[in-house]
Amino acid sequence: MGQLFAYLKKDETTVFNQVFKLKFSNSVGVDWRTLGRWLNIEENYLDIIDKDNSKSDEKAYSMLTKWLQMNDNPTLEELKTALKEMNRMDLVRKVDEFTKTSSSPESSKFSANKETSISPEISTRFSANKETSISPKISTRFSANKETSISPEISTRFSANKDLSRVSAELKKFYLKYYVEIDELQPLLRAPANVDLMHKFVDLCIVDAAKTQVDAVFSVERKEYLEKQVRYTSIPYSKVFMNEKSVILISGIAGIGKTWLLRKCLLDWSNDIIWKNVKLVFYLECRRINQYTNISNINDLLNVFYKDITNNFNINIHNALFLIDGLDEFKYFNELSNPILECNYPILSVLTEIQKYKHVVAGRVYAIDQYQSIHTDHTDKLAIQIMGFNENGITNYVENHVTDENKEIVKATLKEFPIAKAMASVPFYLSSMCKIMSYLDKTNTNSFLTMTDLYANIFLYFLRKHIIKNNEMIYQIMKNNSNKIYILNICKIAYQLFVENKIIFSKEEIETFIDDFDKNEGNFFGFIEKIETDLDCYYQFAHLTIMEFCASVYAYNCLSCDEIMANKKLKSCLSMICGLANKSQNSLLKFLVELNPSKKPNEKSILLYSILDRLSKKIDIFSSDDFNFIYECFYESQSSFTDEIKSIVDERPFGILRKTWQISIDDGKTSYATSCDNYFVKYYIKSGRELRWLRVDKNILSDEEKKLLIRCSTNVRDVRFCRPINFEGWKPKDKIKMLAINILFYLITKKDFEENFLPWINLCEELKLDFHDDIDFFKDICEWIRCSNIKKFEIWHRGKYFHKLDELTF
Repeated sequence: MGQLFAYLKKDETTVFNQVFKLKFSNSVGVDWRTLGRWLNIEENYLDIIDKDNSKSDEKAYSMLTKWLQMNDNPTLEELKTALKEMNRMDLVRKVDEFTKTSSSPESSKFSANKETSISPEISTRFSANKETSISPKISTRFSANKETSISPEISTRFSANKDLSRVSAELKKFYLKYYVEIDELQPLLRAPANVDLMHKFVDLCIVDAAKTQVDAVFSVERKEYLEKQVRYTSIPYSKVFMNEKSVILISGIAGIGKTWLLRKCLLDWSNDIIWKNVKLVFYLECRRINQYTNISNINDLLNVFYKDITNNFNINIHNALFLIDGLDEFKYFNELSNPILECNYPILSVLTEIQKYKHVVAGRVYAIDQYQSIHTDHTDKLAIQIMGFNENGITNYVENHVTDENKEIVKATLKEFPIAKAMASVPFYLSSMCKIMSYLDKTNTNSFLTMTDLYANIFLYFLRKHIIKNNEMIYQIMKNNSNKIYILNICKIAYQLFVENKIIFSKEEIETFIDDFDKNEGNFFGFIEKIETDLDCYYQFAHLTIMEFCASVYAYNCLSCDEIMANKKLKSCLSMICGLANKSQNSLLKFLVELNPSKKPNEKSILLYSILDRLSKKIDIFSSDDFNFIYECFYESQSSFTDEIKSIVDERPFGILRKTWQISIDDGKTSYATSCDNYFVKYYIKSGRELRWLRVDKNILSDEEKKLLIRCSTNVRDVRFCRPINFEGWKPKDKIKMLAINILFYLITKKDFEENFLPWINLCEELKLDFHDDIDFFKDICEWIRCSNIKKFEIWHRGKYFHKLDELTF
């Protein structure tokens, strides 16, 4: 060990200083195992440390010692990098403080340059585990953070009487030092990307939150997010946070940027830009709150998160604002949002107490909806939703995070594929796609064609880069049968928890369907995270969107159609289950559909047909959502009109409406849904079948919507227009049975009517027309109808009804 010191810089020897190791081990506490993993200590060593020591600080000390023994040149920077990856900036700060303290003259006499035993006298002075009194002199030097008995006189010397202005200043200094750069969330892995929130923060779209949905669950968030994408009005950041509301509720789907926004608020408060009348702002993450189940009041909790700033500072007598991040990740969220439930977890009292103060709470859409529907006592409340990057934000991200050689590929993909374009607004997906595209075979142009493709690429990319950890191609990785078993086990866990709507789960719950989990626990980390607390440990998927995809993979490989359709929780997975039926050899999906050799091939081959058949028989003819969902399932499968599919679309149990399907184009339609419609109509009309009706309730169409309308017009029975529309010179060519034009609330010119609606009138047999009372070309319309081949018509104008030709004589 002495020889090793000869090669180390002076400041790097701190990691061997006994005082530093003792103080740091006490601060790490229950996070010792997580830190050990980030320091690349193998699980079997961590298990041994866990068994050989009873207290958290002792385990942390042994782990740190093991790391020092493993490395030829361990440095403080390596330790701080691991802490940053754990998102423990508070411990990074403590490392800096301990370094200064440990290098002082007084501490040098205790430096343990040799791995020898520590005398009982010295151990007593520094051990955080001893329940003995510490002398004032030693306590003053080393033990402000120790959980030992300190006299009131000594305690006062540290921070008991810190005044409000000083605490406020120290909080601002802390945030400006440690939150200027935030670790960007990479695909399923927290790796530092040093996003500068002060100078390079990309504005996120902030909108009014959707109407509260008490029964909503996280599995439907993606659909609602895509629908809201096409009809929101953005609210300026300044309008939301310059005004001091008592309560601000921030919702958003996973990976949308809620944490980024909260950290930006911290910095702006620290720079006196927002919340100027608020002296104290405290940022608390539910993931970390989960570790302190036995804390029962705010002061004790703040002394954990901000000990050196707030030690012995009574928050109860001051005006403060709390930022609560990740509400959906709170272990006892179900108890928090259901007050009638009896529970004995002291930490719930803390979150209940925080509701008395000004607070900002961020979480998944379903969690915020449930929270605000129960806690309605605040009238001065604002609920907003984060929609992710706008167009400028996406462009800036690509410019700043993608290499020059891949920028054009990324831009072309986001332009060509509706799925990629829609999901690029979500920072998690945009980051994932940019990284995946840098590894893709440039000839593979279908990587993000469907939602299932997108999820599969993210899943397999992470498997290769962070689980298998080699540069083998996916086809080589999937030749290994043990890798298939591993994936199926992950998917089995996801399915079991997904159908129970569980985000957080215990070891016992995993053991109910995974044998020998103790022996294989470490193999699941990455997809599943382990969170340790004083009482116990619990688990959760690193990203819930991947959990939903894994549940779909398990259902496809292991369940029958009867089992899938009988489980209502799997409805949101049906389109992805159908997507796994994609038989394209250019899709990576083919590696995820042969995981269960016990399921017969013919069961899988008829799965798509069986699901579509049952969905078609449940269609409500008046519900466009039912039709849209079938189109989505068909699109995800990328199937053609096989004989089985033809038999489904031809067997509609609606009497005279049998053998007919419908399409709508309206403001609420997402680009993804339009792509699904286009795909279905392409094969439907190509097979010679006639659409029942086409309904257009939109005046400005996208390119994809124009393509859909043109395709539908070639073989459709009824066409209905609910708004004026400009077809930009395009005219229909094929006859239609019935045309309905209802523009009662829109005043248009003769020229617009003649250019855009008259071509349709000339092709129809029946006409229903209802238009604005103030148009001045009614006589011209009458003449156009008299000269057409219309056999039957109904016209409403200025309270009069016309249905015979002789009534149109003026």
